Amino acid sequence: MLGAIALLLVCQLAGEAIHRFTGLPLPGSVIGMGLLLVWLAVFRREQTSLTKVTGWLTAHMPLMFVPPAVGLIEEGDVIARHGLGILVALLVSTVVTIAVTARVFSWAMNRFAASGEEAGDA
Repeated sequence: MLGAIALLLVCQLAGEAIHRFTGLPLPGSVIGMGLLLVWLAVFRREQTSLTKVTGWLTAHMPLMFVPPAVGLIEEGDVIARHGLGILVALLVSTVVTIAVTARVFSWAMNRFAASGEEAGDA
């Protein structure tokens, strides 16, 4: 189990190092996840121990939300003063994000469906 945890941490650290040294426009955690994917493709025997560790981490994930909840409680006066503005900003940004995502998805589907039809006609 310790080996699987170490593997996760090493991949995370390597991803962060690659991000910082190369300046790639990807977060280090994403690079680390790619490294972990390559590792698991090469060394398949690691999958069983990693499955146990990730199952344990997922089962205890609520613990990861306790510090932000405590932070919200400690900032109660700020939330009381600016709560409505924060709520409006969250709602507007969520609606805008969904609308932009839908438009981009629709545009991409139309563009690639049209290019796929042209390729099929040729």
